[in-house]
Amino acid sequence: MAKKRKRSSDAPAPAAVEKPDDSAPERPARTLFGFKDKPDSAVEPASKDGAATAPFRNKEKVLITCSRRIIYRYRHLMQNVVSLLPHAKKDSKVESKQSKGGQLNELVELRSCSSCLFFECRKQKDLYLWMVKSPAGPSVKFLVNAVHTMEELKLTGNHLKGSRPLLTFSSNFDQQPHWKLLKEMITQIFATPKDHRKAKPFHDHVFVFSIVDDHIWFRNYQISVPHNEIDKVDKGGLDKMTLVEVGPRFCLNPIKIFGGSFGGPTLYENPFYVSPNQIRALEKRKKAGKYAHKVKAKVRRREHERVNHLEPDEFADIWKGEG
Repeated sequence: MAKKRKRSSDAPAPAAVEKPDDSAPERPARTLFGFKDKPDSAVEPASKDGAATAPFRNKEKVLITCSRRIIYRYRHLMQNVVSLLPHAKKDSKVESKQSKGGQLNELVELRSCSSCLFFECRKQKDLYLWMVKSPAGPSVKFLVNAVHTMEELKLTGNHLKGSRPLLTFSSNFDQQPHWKLLKEMITQIFATPKDHRKAKPFHDHVFVFSIVDDHIWFRNYQISVPHNEIDKVDKGGLDKMTLVEVGPRFCLNPIKIFGGSFGGPTLYENPFYVSPNQIRALEKRKKAGKYAHKVKAKVRRREHERVNHLEPDEFADIWKGEG
């Protein structure tokens, strides 16, 4: 007689086989030390409570925008500044009115930025630059003079787009408190954050800020290094490096420093500032003074002729009878 087959339900269940973990390993956090994987020698600083604290990471982002009815030259300057700052964000034009401060503060918050450069053009002649730290301030208002864009200058310098700049300041910035504040604001806004996704991890150009006649003059230079094997530069060999200007050029005349964002209490006011409207009014008065001088000269001539009347010439009609 044939044996009965065992039922599958009565058979012992096979042992479960664990599947290998095919998931990708966790991505290490990015730091300011220039590497992703922490070495064993690096020790995380501990806080007072004993918990490890994350290192500081610069997340500076700058919103750059302008007012409506801006002329092409100032618009090109704004585009040059945007190309120099890889951590900058552009936005649409804003109406230049009294309520622009609240509108711009909302834009800065919506675009997740911490600073703002606002180019305000008035009368299609004068350009003002607002340099603002949002939302708590401070903010500075400048008058921009001596504007020369990259397209206009056509200089021979050229550096890689997105590379990090070296910022240099003249010694005058450490003499007075308002210059120290401006130096700190310029450093935070124009310095490219390390490990920014659009920034290149090396330096090949220099931003120069110098104070002359209470004005801040801006220049941008390329660091030119010879690439021949013979002229190869050793580490620290600065004698073979040269600076070639790239552009743009502009001059900032500080007007006021405010305690808040686009307003607030006045922390500093430039006593030497003269409005462009006053300069144009003085020029018109000079021209008007020239015209008034001519009119007075004509009146004096007529009065002189009336008082010193010429006697009739006896030879005036001598040739009238002939012919």
